[in-house]
Amino acid sequence: MSTATYSVVGMTCGHCVNSVTEEVRQVPGVTDVSVHLATGGLAVSAVADVDDGAVRAAVEEAGYQVAEPANLLAGAGDQTSGCGCGCS
Repeated sequence: MSTATYSVVGMTCGHCVNSVTEEVRQVPGVTDVSVHLATGGLAVSAVADVDDGAVRAAVEEAGYQVAEPANLLAGAGDQTSGCGCGCS
């Protein structure tokens, strides 16, 4: 089993968290998904190595972006552009 962590940009509400969780749970091999709204943190556990490309695609399918490592601090607090789920 392996676990990978990511930072998701653009989530502003519980619906956002649910959307990301539902999409990432559909990635083959994923056994657990944990999304933290306040920090944008996403932890993904899988039976084998986590497929980063598939996780990123699932987050994008939900309407959000995975921050690149160099942009984590810059993007983590930027919640002014609106919610990916359209609630804001």
